[in-house]
Amino acid sequence: MTAIKKLAGQTAVYGIPTILGRIFGYLLVGLYTKVFLPDAYGTIGVFYAFVSFLNVVLTYGMETSFFRFNQLESDKEKVFSTGMISLLLTSGIFLFLVSVFAAPIARLIHYPDHSNYVIWFGWILALDAISAIPFARLRALNKPRRFATIKLTGVLINIILNLFFILLCPYILNTFSNSLAAKLISFIYRPDWGIEYVFISNLIASCISLLLLTPEIAVTKWKVQPEFWKKMLFYAFPLLFAGMAGMVNETFDRLLLRYLLPENIAEYQVGVYNACYKISILMTIFIQAYKYAAEPFFFAQSKEKDAKETYARIMDYFIIVVSLIFLGTMLYLDDIILPFLIRGKGYLEGRAVIPVLLMANLFLGVYYNLSIWYKLTGKTSWGAWLSLIGAVITLGLNFWWIPLSSDHLIHGYYGSAWATFICYGSMMILSYVIGQKNFHVKYNLKKFFGYLGLSFLLYVVSIYINPDLLILRIGFHSILLLLFAGIVWTFEKKQILQGLHPTRTE
Repeated sequence: MTAIKKLAGQTAVYGIPTILGRIFGYLLVGLYTKVFLPDAYGTIGVFYAFVSFLNVVLTYGMETSFFRFNQLESDKEKVFSTGMISLLLTSGIFLFLVSVFAAPIARLIHYPDHSNYVIWFGWILALDAISAIPFARLRALNKPRRFATIKLTGVLINIILNLFFILLCPYILNTFSNSLAAKLISFIYRPDWGIEYVFISNLIASCISLLLLTPEIAVTKWKVQPEFWKKMLFYAFPLLFAGMAGMVNETFDRLLLRYLLPENIAEYQVGVYNACYKISILMTIFIQAYKYAAEPFFFAQSKEKDAKETYARIMDYFIIVVSLIFLGTMLYLDDIILPFLIRGKGYLEGRAVIPVLLMANLFLGVYYNLSIWYKLTGKTSWGAWLSLIGAVITLGLNFWWIPLSSDHLIHGYYGSAWATFICYGSMMILSYVIGQKNFHVKYNLKKFFGYLGLSFLLYVVSIYINPDLLILRIGFHSILLLLFAGIVWTFEKKQILQGLHPTRTE
């Protein structure tokens, strides 16, 4: 329980920038959906889908390789400098190629008039890739507060710049057109730009985040050992393919919607789907914060004799939290979450995909928990195979269902949502089955299905018992949420109290 409390504490600290960043970021979703039409918001979704995929390519598993060898090697400087030099070299080559071939790339992805987008995102990707190892070092050194401070600073700068360019600048120019402030703003602001400022804000924030990491980089004693670099790459490359396949599962649905649907509806549907995908805010916040804390924790915990029991118990608590998040999101979706986050017209037509995507992301979180078996055993090729199977499912189902939807029998993004659900569900099941043969952990399947099934059952109850009066509806949904918490407390009370007071005897 001491180890679990440590993981919970680090998840909370890592979650600070993630939680606040996502909350502020989702406030921007309300801004974007109000200011931009679904077509323009769809363009944002398409470019960030490319970014998610290419970010995995540019870091090529070096982050996890750093954690692995940082545990095995006594010379920590050698591990850090090798990973850092590797990413500096490959990011520099990537940035050069993107700058030279920006125009052909823009034509290839069907944005021929926006080669500037390609260059901006090339810089964002390079800067973020270079930042990966310094951030990993902070996690390995157990410095979650500094990690959180730098992450949160980047997030806040991004948000402040978005508000400045999208809201404040147009307001000043329109309201105080002859003022000194308006004249100064006219030097840095173009009224004909819109989503461009979303991208520029991100670029500036990435630059500042890397600058804040310079103390971690500057103190490095640079050591280059080609043979050791090969060892790190050998461990990392299967993770690269796993990551690439994983990003196919996470983001390619938006790209496939963009390029498989008819041109006149494609970006509109991407915009609607992207907005609905972001409603899984609490689920993705928790899973991201958990990942930051869990990976170094699992590697460190592997040395303990009761490591497998700890992993099993962690899974119990993980299932409780994600089941609670699923239930809470769905109970308050229509009365609180959607009115708060989605402001523009047209976006709410995709509401029905939200529970599907929530459950899909829940499966993904469980998969992350299970995936520790192939990282600890060094069998990282299994990660590549599992993600590749998921990618085949994602691509196959999307190619099958998206064109079918263009005749308006269903919306294209419904097919994408269910493809995501089936993909992550399959990966979760396969990882469990294969992992039990290679690294047996006695997970409590009764609790897994029990808590997950209970949350879904209470959600179904809320559909059939849905009072018309708002205050009664919110009150009843709150009772359902408390009922879930009460049942969990009944079954987990003894373990929780023992964890909080280890010397207490029951």
